[in-house]
Amino acid sequence: MNTIVIYLVSSLLSILEFLFLARAVMSWFVQGSGSRIYEFLCLATEPLIQPFRNLLSRVDALRNSPFDFAFLLSFMVLVALEQVLYML
Repeated sequence: MNTIVIYLVSSLLSILEFLFLARAVMSWFVQGSGSRIYEFLCLATEPLIQPFRNLLSRVDALRNSPFDFAFLLSFMVLVALEQVLYML
C-alpha cells in the first residue's frame, strides 16, 4: 500500500513538473502567452507558485527583478520532493 501511495504522489509531482516546464516554454513566445493552454497552465501552477511569490516579495532586491525567482524556487521544491520520495 505504501509503495502505491509513493508512486501516485511521485506521478503527480512529475505531471506538475511537466506543467511548469510547459508554462516556462510557452511564456517565451508571444503567441503562446495569450492562449487557452497557457491560461490552463497558469491556473494549474500558480497556486503552487504564489506562496513563494509572497515569501520573496519581502526581499527588496528581488521585487523588481525581471527573473521570476518564485517560479524557479517552486520548481526546485517540486524536484526536491520527488527526490525525497524516491529515497523512501
